[in-house]
Amino acid sequence: MLALCVLVLTTSLAMAQTPDDSLPGKGIKVQALQSAIAEETFQTMLVDRALEKLGYEPQAIKEVDYPAAHIAIANGDATFLAVHWDPLHQDYYNNAGGDAKLLRTGQYAGPAAQGYMIDKATADKYNITNIEQLRDPGLAKLFDHDGDGKADLTGCNPGWGCEAMIENHLDAYQLRATVKHVQGSYAALMADTIGRHQRGEPILYYTWTPYWVSGVLVPGKDVVWLQAPFSSNPQHTSTRMDDGSDYGFAVNTTRIVVNRAWAEQNPAAIKLFEVMRLPIADINAQNQRMRDGENSQADIARHTDGWIKFHQQLFDSWIGQALQR
Repeated sequence: MLALCVLVLTTSLAMAQTPDDSLPGKGIKVQALQSAIAEETFQTMLVDRALEKLGYEPQAIKEVDYPAAHIAIANGDATFLAVHWDPLHQDYYNNAGGDAKLLRTGQYAGPAAQGYMIDKATADKYNITNIEQLRDPGLAKLFDHDGDGKADLTGCNPGWGCEAMIENHLDAYQLRATVKHVQGSYAALMADTIGRHQRGEPILYYTWTPYWVSGVLVPGKDVVWLQAPFSSNPQHTSTRMDDGSDYGFAVNTTRIVVNRAWAEQNPAAIKLFEVMRLPIADINAQNQRMRDGENSQADIARHTDGWIKFHQQLFDSWIGQALQR
């Protein structure tokens, strides 16, 4: 009886510690893509770390704009994008071939909010709660920093998807005459915006969560969200939240997009993508560490490994579920 128990235990351990040569991804290279937003590296690197446990061989992460990333994955030139915003990136997904060439899987992170914010001092003083109030030239001029009489809205980089929504809103909410969409390097523009706030000047900007900005300009304390008068987006879907708030942007879920042909040949990896969950609070915390200076690739790798160690049981459960496919 004892011998039988030992045999069962030994067999169970052997199954749990699957030999490397029998891992589903053994010898298969994977290529992750991300945008130039450095804060996406943590999320992408965590997926690579999990794939390694399945035997895959992750290559160095490559930076590509979202539209090109979707096309590269659809064409088989890359394997996956871990930061696909659903529904914000719907057009990029469709334009790259949609479900015929791509698979959008899991609910990796979310819900992610986005919208327009102004400093709380100006909001309270002038009772500004809705973006459409900036049709008023007098209110818009409060946020004018270059002397043209229009509010300067720190906006969104071309190719991110959010820039198209902002342009849509300028027309839909009749703001074109009083608000200017300022574009460039978002990080540099936000550094200027934060500097203005520190000098006590009014600020107006677009942002999203999770991102380090809301750790510096804290919603409810330093800044406030502006409501939108109604939903207006190319998908004609409601942007209203469960609590009745409407920031003009749909609440997004970050999902993993993968080449469909590759997905069909790698069910264990797809199961992994389906079960991985990364809390928004953890992304914010890591992004803040990058903001505070820990922003090298080595730093991010250390953050990723630290997250895994702290959540080892959860991480191992992802691998276990994937290996059962």
